[in-house]
Amino acid sequence: MAAPVVPESDSIRRAVSLLNAVDPGRFPRLLSRLLQKLHLKAESTFSEEEEEKLQIAFSMEKQDLHLVLETISFILEQAVYHNLKPASLQQQLQSIHLDQDKAEAFASAWAAAGQDMIEKFRQRVLTPQKLETIGWQLNLQMAESMQAKLKSPQAVLELGVSNEDSKNLKKVFVEFSHQELFEFYNKLETIQAQLDSLT
Repeated sequence: MAAPVVPESDSIRRAVSLLNAVDPGRFPRLLSRLLQKLHLKAESTFSEEEEEKLQIAFSMEKQDLHLVLETISFILEQAVYHNLKPASLQQQLQSIHLDQDKAEAFASAWAAAGQDMIEKFRQRVLTPQKLETIGWQLNLQMAESMQAKLKSPQAVLELGVSNEDSKNLKKVFVEFSHQELFEFYNKLETIQAQLDSLT
């Protein structure tokens, strides 16, 4: 058998016992919903109202429900990362004592949507934020004491970044002294050279 992709930690053991108690009729729908939203990191899979309904439907405390949802997401993310075959996923889950019906539900959901999910993860931006705009300005700070005639110029970069899941632009301001800006420029040159060597 392949190396375990789901470690048997205390929280996993607890989650498995909670998962085993979930109604087998409702479990595939829960799994399917989590699988659909897995690649949307910033977005919550369920609204608070939906979570309250799930707590009632599965007779679980909020904390236990969160553990179950996080564990299902973790298992599916491991399946994506390791590009697991459905049968291998089922075998792995049964080895951590997940009931056969639940392990089979994971395997069939993975067989139906796994390749699509792997593709969505491949297309996802590695960093959650993307640079959209760049602006800059120069600030000149005069020394406060009369004796010191030093001027310290500061460059301020304004970076407009957007999150991959929402299109709202967030402005990030970064201030550089002359020396810091020079070092930053040299780092950008190094990055550019490495990118050029790859293309």
